[in-house]
Amino acid sequence: MCHLSRLQIIFLLLTSFLVGQQADAQLYRANENFQEFQAKPYYFGITLGTTNSRYKVFHGQNFVNRDSIAVAEGLRAPGFNVHVIGNLKIGEYFDFRFLPGFSFAERPIEFQTASGGRFTRNIESVFFEAPFLIRYKSAPYKDKRAFVVAGLKYSFDVASNSSTREAEQLIQISPHDFQLEVGAGVQMFFPYFIFSPELKFSQGIGNIFIFNSRLEEASILEKILSRIVTLSFHFEG
Repeated sequence: MCHLSRLQIIFLLLTSFLVGQQADAQLYRANENFQEFQAKPYYFGITLGTTNSRYKVFHGQNFVNRDSIAVAEGLRAPGFNVHVIGNLKIGEYFDFRFLPGFSFAERPIEFQTASGGRFTRNIESVFFEAPFLIRYKSAPYKDKRAFVVAGLKYSFDVASNSSTREAEQLIQISPHDFQLEVGAGVQMFFPYFIFSPELKFSQGIGNIFIFNSRLEEASILEKILSRIVTLSFHFEG
């Protein structure tokens, strides 16, 4: 999995501080805000997130036959996303969640030549994403509850280069991708909305690389999988 960026670590520390401050301020209260939202069978919201993503690159059989390129590696790069939230309660502790939206990312692939030189092929993407998730929540405590979430996400790259005229000169990535997702977070119940920071990991389950024997950088590759770490801030109600 990708390591957290400095920005994501700062966000997590800030969220932990806010949780502590809110706990101290509501020490004398017992889930007063939670009760207002508990009666709702469904609710909607918006989520803003920062991502740290990369491609996991697998070398092909042609790699050992090439003398010009020694190493190919996917590099981590930041991005961001904006999604809307549809949340349907399933009993007291489970939710079904649908979060369609857009994610903006770039995922460079770095190549090292046999002589020690390096060059990068940057793949910029704008994804339409449709995650389908199941969330399990703990019992509330002082207007807060922890949760875990898991599910499947489909993404389509609306800026894909696979069908452009210049595609033969580019590393081509399929615009379609399916990813398994798992994460955890905390719900904090305020009088008019629910604030939920969430950390989530996404792992591609299908090869999204389109083989191109005419391009040397592409001819040495066999498989590419996507890997993403997302820090999200949900605002629901």
